[in-house]
Amino acid sequence: MKQTQETLRKEDSTKQKVLYIAFELGNTEWKLAFSDGSKIRYVSIDARKLYQVEREIERARKHFGLAEGIQIVSCYEAGRDGFWLHRYLVSRGIENLVVDSSSIEVNRRRRRAKTDRLDAGKLLGMLQRYVGGEQRAWRVVRVPTEQVEDERNIGRELDVLMAERTMHSNRIKGLLVQQGIVIKNVISKKFLNKLEVACRWDGQRVAGDFKARIVREHERLRMVYEQMRRLKKERAARVQRQATRSMKQVVQLQKLRGIGPESSWDLVMEFFGWRQFQNRRQVAALAGLTPTPYDSGGSVREQGISKEGNRRIRALSIESAWCWLRFQPESHLSQWFEQRFATGGKRMRRIGIVALARRLLIELWRYLNTGVIPQGAHLSRQET
Repeated sequence: MKQTQETLRKEDSTKQKVLYIAFELGNTEWKLAFSDGSKIRYVSIDARKLYQVEREIERARKHFGLAEGIQIVSCYEAGRDGFWLHRYLVSRGIENLVVDSSSIEVNRRRRRAKTDRLDAGKLLGMLQRYVGGEQRAWRVVRVPTEQVEDERNIGRELDVLMAERTMHSNRIKGLLVQQGIVIKNVISKKFLNKLEVACRWDGQRVAGDFKARIVREHERLRMVYEQMRRLKKERAARVQRQATRSMKQVVQLQKLRGIGPESSWDLVMEFFGWRQFQNRRQVAALAGLTPTPYDSGGSVREQGISKEGNRRIRALSIESAWCWLRFQPESHLSQWFEQRFATGGKRMRRIGIVALARRLLIELWRYLNTGVIPQGAHLSRQET
């Protein structure tokens, strides 16, 4: 009887065996850490060489004496490599986790050893803790589908082009001021005509390499402007067609007064379109707008918002909150802000606008899910 029980225990332990893999991703080299729950094996491979990944996984399985078809669980930190590796591992039947790197616990000593091998080992240990049931060991990133990730490109490219437009415009204005010249609206096609008749501080016309540099800078500025115009036209056409659920949500947000094409697009593509929030706390937490109190011993203070999650949405939500105060003054949210913060100083208003941004995000989430308009808010004129 005892022998039979021991045999059953061995069979159960064999069935529960898992091959753990932690990836430490570098630009030229990847460090892989394998474990069967008791021993650890480290391997280095060339970056992005998938055939080497498959080879090392098979070697690790044989090294630990694991059966074919064994459950494999892997992880790596979210970063520059994005989600393509996750999709590859999942396609090979491997359970993979993409981990928020800021949620990984570290030694708080002033000086601590840090190598790829140590980092891979740390990831491996936390992966085993997570699979073992310690769900709060770290935070796992929700991986978007390829379609969702593709739809975000227009909004993100527009942000990059907007920064480039500002850079080229400021550079042209700065160069002109160096010679005592001020020309407004440098992005206009008539700018070059104005440059031809512009005079420097000594009355001389702009010429030479200095003029050639400004002309080339203006050409780059015009190219960025045209790309932005085409992207906005493409974005408007997609919203008009409403071919996907995300586009319908964009249209739904634009029905509210104070929510324009820029904010509605980014809110859906970056935040509401593909995530499933369970409650209002998750909405605020993902935007990094939740408070972080400090209460230890005799010290009790508020450290401000967490600033975790999507910083693009955090900045956009605060901008949208200011717009909401302007275009929805009769709404319950605007009246709440006026009563609590408007009579205070600048600091109180800055604190209040963050609180309003958090509440506004929650109301927009409810509006998209239930269709219930925020209390006291009005629809845009074309919808009334």
